[in-house]
Amino acid sequence: MTSPIPWDDIDLVVFDVDGTLYDQRRLRLAMLGLLLADALRARILSTLRTLRTFRRVRESLGDAPAEGFMQEQYARTALRHGMRAEDVERLASEWLERKPLPMLAACRYPHVDALFAALQRSGRQVAVFSDYPASATLEALGLKADPVVCATDPHIGRLKPDPAGLLAIMRACGASPQRTLMVGDRADRDGAAARRAGAHALIRSARPIPGHLTFRSFDELVFRPVMDPRSVLAGN
Repeated sequence: MTSPIPWDDIDLVVFDVDGTLYDQRRLRLAMLGLLLADALRARILSTLRTLRTFRRVRESLGDAPAEGFMQEQYARTALRHGMRAEDVERLASEWLERKPLPMLAACRYPHVDALFAALQRSGRQVAVFSDYPASATLEALGLKADPVVCATDPHIGRLKPDPAGLLAIMRACGASPQRTLMVGDRADRDGAAARRAGAHALIRSARPIPGHLTFRSFDELVFRPVMDPRSVLAGN
């Protein structure tokens, strides 16, 4: 049995971050505990409600792209809660970017570090394309990639499934779409961005997704040509 990914033809592997490299559900449960503790101290649920709205607004902006989405995500959330946009930005930065960092290492999926190291040893380029700022997240996960491109970067300014970030990575790495693999956890975001860029896609999912190659964990057969080619040749 062979891997469905043509690894001999792949020069660049681009990873999504949230939900792909770490268990997002586990992290969100841990963060919910912090948020509830904060709400009990303040005797108010405004932070929790504002962050919930912010996530929903951001998701809607991916479905229906808007010019200047970064300002729009704060403005729309602020309008719904009678706040200033700068206060929404402060809350989002604090609770979605900074406070989760100490918890990330415990949420990292098994074998991710080994896969990154094996890909880099093989001479393949490893990059990241995320909708959120990712450099500090990668450091907290103990992972290295180059380049790290985010939707919030000034020269990108587009959320997935817009492929702008993926196309920028391919240009920076000198890789063609046919020799690029996007690894993510959402077919409607990561898979769609890869398809629009002409690249291969591999989606982390507990269930098969029609029209997409999927995997459940980073020690599956699909990665063995990189992790341990001999085990594939032996049919293990």
